[in-house]
Amino acid sequence: MEEDTVQRIGIIGVGEIGRAIVEGLRNGGGASPEVFLSPRGARTTAELSERYEGVQVCADNQAVLDRSEVVIIAVRRQNHHEALTGLKMNDDKTVVNLMAGVATDDLRRTLDTGATIVRAIPLPAVRERRSVTVTCPSHPVVDALFEQLGGALPVADEAAFNVFSALTGTLTAHYAYLATLTSWATGHGIAPDAADRYVRGLFQNVGRSLDDKTRPLHQLAADHETPKGNNERIRTTWFDPANAAALKKALDGLLADLS
Repeated sequence: MEEDTVQRIGIIGVGEIGRAIVEGLRNGGGASPEVFLSPRGARTTAELSERYEGVQVCADNQAVLDRSEVVIIAVRRQNHHEALTGLKMNDDKTVVNLMAGVATDDLRRTLDTGATIVRAIPLPAVRERRSVTVTCPSHPVVDALFEQLGGALPVADEAAFNVFSALTGTLTAHYAYLATLTSWATGHGIAPDAADRYVRGLFQNVGRSLDDKTRPLHQLAADHETPKGNNERIRTTWFDPANAAALKKALDGLLADLS
């Protein structure tokens, strides 16, 4: 295997993220590696193998390992011992661990291997090649893979990696916040489809403003409000110091569980 390319990728655990990785690799155009999928999640794996040339479903997890240079493990944290114990893995493989809260040493004991293990946090936007993926530690092949899918952000140690993993846990809270806004509007007589359309458009514009990397996030916030204006009022009356402290406390609790 060349230093920064991979010809054969295996994925054990083809849920939302596994599917997104396959779609990102195949939808970008140009050459892409062969992909070997574990058999669980039969509907998803069958659909991917039918849609994309060079994507195959293997008979079992051992076959995925045997046929791959890089093996992505994306099973649920609570199921990883059951899914992985007893597999035979050569030390020349590269393992990419996507399981939040499963440390490298833990996974190495489960697999009983001396293979290189890299942790990573890809998000569903890898399917559009728009997700920056945190990796730990930096590895030329793994970093190059995620650069194709939107970018790699290597960190040196698992303590830093777990901080990024905790941040990822805030994603659905953002969607719930938007849903609460639409619910409030419908409670005041706005049609649900109109409220949904407006809130989506409002925050899609916020997302586009994040592309401006010349301004830090606190500056973007300041630039979008005027003194005594509507935005300042909601920020200071709802997202007050107590609210911010509660969020940080929740993140601290999650980080403790991930570490």
